[in-house]
Amino acid sequence: MILDFSGCDAVELWLKGHGKYFRCEAMHRPKGCVFSETTFFLHPESEPLPQGSDQDPGLVLLCRDMLLDHLHLPHPLLTKHGTLWTGDIRKLIASLPEQDGKHDRDRYRMGTRYPSLALMPLWMDDEKTGMLQLKSQHQHYFRDDLIELYEHLAHDLGIALAHRSAQLDLRERVKELTCLYEIARVAARPGLSLERMLEDITALLPSAWLYPEIAFARILLDGRSYATSLFREGGHRQMANVVVGGKPRGTVEVGYGEERPPLDEGPFLKEERNLIDTVARELAILIKRREVEEDQFKLQDQLRHADRLATIGQLTAGVAHELNEPLGNILGFAQLARKCPALPRQADQDIEKIQTASLNAREVIRKMLTFTRPMPPQKKRVSLNQVIEEGLYFFESRCAKEGVQIFRSLSPDLPEVLADPVQLNQVLVNLVINALQAMPRGGTLSIQTVSAEDHLSLIIEDTGIGMSEEIIKNIFTPFFTTKEVGQGTGLGLPVVHGIITSHGGSIEVESKVGCGTRFEIRLPIGSLPEDGGD
Repeated sequence: MILDFSGCDAVELWLKGHGKYFRCEAMHRPKGCVFSETTFFLHPESEPLPQGSDQDPGLVLLCRDMLLDHLHLPHPLLTKHGTLWTGDIRKLIASLPEQDGKHDRDRYRMGTRYPSLALMPLWMDDEKTGMLQLKSQHQHYFRDDLIELYEHLAHDLGIALAHRSAQLDLRERVKELTCLYEIARVAARPGLSLERMLEDITALLPSAWLYPEIAFARILLDGRSYATSLFREGGHRQMANVVVGGKPRGTVEVGYGEERPPLDEGPFLKEERNLIDTVARELAILIKRREVEEDQFKLQDQLRHADRLATIGQLTAGVAHELNEPLGNILGFAQLARKCPALPRQADQDIEKIQTASLNAREVIRKMLTFTRPMPPQKKRVSLNQVIEEGLYFFESRCAKEGVQIFRSLSPDLPEVLADPVQLNQVLVNLVINALQAMPRGGTLSIQTVSAEDHLSLIIEDTGIGMSEEIIKNIFTPFFTTKEVGQGTGLGLPVVHGIITSHGGSIEVESKVGCGTRFEIRLPIGSLPEDGGD
């Protein structure tokens, strides 16, 4: 528009922004108007300088020094608004003063294609932010009144550019604040999972960047990726680390799928760097808060579970006391009934079932009492190998009948341990029974003892059906069982865990569905009492 209005042969506009200059040139040509664009950094000694399609280095150097206020010209060569103009470029160069023993005309050697030249600075808030350059191939093309008109045009252009820049800055700040506000809204949604929260936040990010139509975003957290549909590897992108509790957990990144002009950081604004860093910090806070909430929930669940166990313990003690006496009577009378002469065979079998059921019920009550009111272990010097051999003696025939082979690997130099042999036998029996029940079609039962520096290990491994991770998490929970009704009470492993814990030991479980299960019990060796002491 300026080219057409002025009738010049060429017009250039230099604008400062994002730490660099943007130059646009329009020229009249026989086939129409030709445009060219350049982006460059402008330093006092920068090389190479931006070149127009038909521009010489001397003119570019003159423009650079004028923008950087390095041009020392006598006042008559400049207007009160700082415009440098001439109708004869040769006379202008000849009139330049001498500096440091050198003539500026030697510094600004120019061609004579455009004898008429006008360089008008653009101001924005008292800062020189650009320049409007008018060039004509005709000598004395400009007049004082025209220069004054163009200076008004340059002034209005500076105001328009300042207004436009403020609008763009405001628009970008609104986009950034909207993004942060929407992230806060997502984080405040009740019942939203962490995965869904990260997906929603990822979808919000592209709209806050300068070119949302080609922007993509991705959040990486603990190896998991949450990306928008336009995401692709490579290209220009900004990235920030997500650091939770001082530990790097992932990244936030935003990129463009197409090329865009360079700004502060590649094609990105410096405000966008601040935004992505802020988003990364907010994500770290949200993740930390979510993890704290989950820990609190688990703690509350454990407290509720402990409270239920205390209630169960009180209830069990009362129920056991009330049931033991009638069960004893049932067993006694059943035994007396079986001694009656000429008792029919069917009646004898039925009474035997009553007796067996009563014994099973009494055993369940005993386990419940053991769990709710565990007796303190009666510790003494114990050979773990001997406890194992004595315990396995009663399982030999059952294992042979069910097709289970027993492999022993008992360390011959195993030291004695301070423990309750009765309770250790109970641990062995419970684990062996569980292993046999896990191998309904036969298999292999391996029992091993190992001595370490400060502890002994009892390892019981089977080739049974195995357990899933979800089941492993609950096997020490009282009354949890995967067996059919009437086949298990869910108290065997909790009792085992309680006994091992009371001995200062630990128990670890490894299992894989279809491959079997491995229990490793570790008992501290500690100091043993003198012989004869219990």
